[in-house]
Amino acid sequence: MGGKSKTWVLTGSLENFRATREREFRLIGAKEKRRRIAEQIAPGDDVVFYVTGVQGFGGVVRVSSEMYEDREKVWPGKPGKSDPYPWRFETEPIVVLEEERFVPAVELARELEHVRKWPAEHWHLAFQGQLRCVSEGDARVLEDRIRAAAQEAAATA
Repeated sequence: MGGKSKTWVLTGSLENFRATREREFRLIGAKEKRRRIAEQIAPGDDVVFYVTGVQGFGGVVRVSSEMYEDREKVWPGKPGKSDPYPWRFETEPIVVLEEERFVPAVELARELEHVRKWPAEHWHLAFQGQLRCVSEGDARVLEDRIRAAAQEAAATA
């Protein structure tokens, strides 16, 4: 396939984000039902974490392996609806934020092309479903804002 690398938004709970943090952001997994989308992810692609509940962006990792299947439990998932997230990728953290530094999605909703497909008051619908590819422009906005939040954190540390 080759070509340009893509940027994906991976939607998940705060609990799943914390489980990913425990593994130093070196592993991500896609839900059982998301195999067809996961198959489009390639080494070199970036993945932005969107954390539900807090509705914020928590960081960016770069995919460093081809997809593989593994069903070892890593992520808690939804109570009573556990999913093994079997379609996995090794990743390298690019920039990851502490929870109190997450970039509020509402602040970016107007700037993101992807979100403009929904009525303004329903912007959060843009991040339902676990995985989506975003445009280069949206990728730049997301990465710039996450990097800016990381730099603010470093400046006040």
